[in-house]
Amino acid sequence: MQHGMNLAIVGSGYVGLVTGACFADVGHNVICVDNDPRKIESLRAGKVPIYEPGLEELIHRNVAAQRLRFTGSIKEGVDHSQIIFIAVPTPPQPDGSVDLSFIEKVAREIAGVLTDYRVIVDKSTVPVKTGEKVAESIRRYNRHGAKFDVVSNPEFLREGCAVADLMQPDRIVIGAQSEHAIDLMKKVYEPFMAPILVTDVNSAELIKHAANSFLALKISYINAVSAICEASGADIEKVADGIGMDRRIGRNFLNAGIGYGGSCFPKDIAAFITISEQLGVPFTLLKEVQRINAAQKDRFLKTIRDTLWVLREKHIAVWGLTFKPDTDDIRSSVAIDLVADMLREGAHVSVYDPKGMERACEVAAIKGARFCESALDAAEGAEALVISTEWSEFGNIDLAVVKEKMTTPIVFDGRNLFDPTTMAKVGFRYHSIGRAPLTPA
Repeated sequence: MQHGMNLAIVGSGYVGLVTGACFADVGHNVICVDNDPRKIESLRAGKVPIYEPGLEELIHRNVAAQRLRFTGSIKEGVDHSQIIFIAVPTPPQPDGSVDLSFIEKVAREIAGVLTDYRVIVDKSTVPVKTGEKVAESIRRYNRHGAKFDVVSNPEFLREGCAVADLMQPDRIVIGAQSEHAIDLMKKVYEPFMAPILVTDVNSAELIKHAANSFLALKISYINAVSAICEASGADIEKVADGIGMDRRIGRNFLNAGIGYGGSCFPKDIAAFITISEQLGVPFTLLKEVQRINAAQKDRFLKTIRDTLWVLREKHIAVWGLTFKPDTDDIRSSVAIDLVADMLREGAHVSVYDPKGMERACEVAAIKGARFCESALDAAEGAEALVISTEWSEFGNIDLAVVKEKMTTPIVFDGRNLFDPTTMAKVGFRYHSIGRAPLTPA
């Protein structure tokens, strides 16, 4: 590609920042727009407000190359660009539906400054038929009568490896009605050398919810099987390997644990359930996925209670607060819920996470915990250790030193990070998911 395209990204969160930085890195000219003046000021000063491996270096490189800049002005973004990507939050509402007020506000603001043809792209995860509403809003507030096309281009980024996911995508989905818009979108993605699926707008919007719901279903399925393994004496790791070797199934997302969390799966499944009900075709299978996920955390907590007898006054260390490793995101984190539950039962909880401490400190439900500077600091004097996020830092730790730090060497591994035989040899009483508990040899 000889000349980059001019692109605007409205919203500078996890999706917007990664998308903008990666687009700039392949040669496009990108302006990221956000309505938070402090965030824009911080980004202009070279400070990246989120942790994502490789992102900070990517942003600094492309700002220096003058391919990436930041503004608080929608007008500046629209005037600068051929294509405007909307990547603003779509938070859940109490009834499971999606709050689309941020999308609507951006569509209205774009319409107010639109004077020439633009492609407006929904990058945020939205319910089916949102594209129709976006187009309707732009037509309503488009006082200059400028032409435009609305496109759905869902993101498939996993926090913790979002840069790699965007630079080397499995597929690119473009939902559009206009051949001109499709051609422009293909030019955007030309440098990424990935299969492109062109669909109508509604199909593209459904693909994201359907994909995330299916992945969550795989997680809940293997977690349900883990309960059967524990009851029968089978090993969930071996069972998952045996299932995953089937090419039709695959091993990914068959890792038993304490349940999924984060900003996507819980929200998207609730939204898909609501969408299906509104369309008159209830997706009851997904309600069972939700139930199994909630039960998995409760079952793990019951194991802790049964082993320690009572939690009141017990000193418990928790390793991991983010919903997964390699991110600082604690949204809908099962780890946070576990800490809150143990605090409510009167336990003294010491916590540590490599990247999530700053955000976790702001969570009211766990303010009673002791926030530690290291995993070993958290384990000091603990009567039990709970592993709730599978950070590599924890997997590589010297277990003998951990045992020396603890008052009683009891470990509850909610992510099956360690080998049971190894833990028993070191001298731990070890409980994991879907595997028989082991006591020291």
